[in-house]
Amino acid sequence: MHRLPIGRTILLLIVASIAWWWWSTRPIRHAPGVLVPAPPVQESEPPRELGEIDGFHLTAFARYTLRGRVLGWKRYHSGIQSRLVPVDVATGWGRMSDQAVLDRFVLTMGNRFFFYEWRGQPPLPRDEIMRSAANNHVVAGSDAVAKAVNRLRVGELVEMRGWLVDAVGPDGFRWSSSRRRDDTGNGACELFFVETVKSGER
Repeated sequence: MHRLPIGRTILLLIVASIAWWWWSTRPIRHAPGVLVPAPPVQESEPPRELGEIDGFHLTAFARYTLRGRVLGWKRYHSGIQSRLVPVDVATGWGRMSDQAVLDRFVLTMGNRFFFYEWRGQPPLPRDEIMRSAANNHVVAGSDAVAKAVNRLRVGELVEMRGWLVDAVGPDGFRWSSSRRRDDTGNGACELFFVETVKSGER
């Protein structure tokens, strides 16, 4: 039996690994058109204790169902927040799920914020942009949810269900979720305890 030299075998494995990584992480493109017409659904509930995760005490105040297109995904490794929320997922709906519109933006994430930039005239009215996109601080409700969130790709369609929560952490650290979809700046992100995740591409 003919065998490949060890060096060539290792090289082929490296190339295959890089190809698989590129394929599994590249952004997904869609034909032009709104893919997610409806905004997230928030249903207020009496405050409900969800227990404790890694020293953070969670209180839910609303059921939350989000269907959106993934606009950004970022992992955080430092800071007290990363213990509770290692991954942020930015999503869009309405015209912020339209490939033709998104191609006119430069979308980035950092420091727990989601940023959008453009050249010339804005692709959409500014208030529509704010109402049609959100950065979600994802608190995984299970190992299965954490794995599903870690596999999300930019451009993917996703549905996440769970609770909007407030958190109290070590040394009195407090982290509150946004209560509305039209806010911006500090405190405008959703602190989202996710119980189920479904992807439109898998």
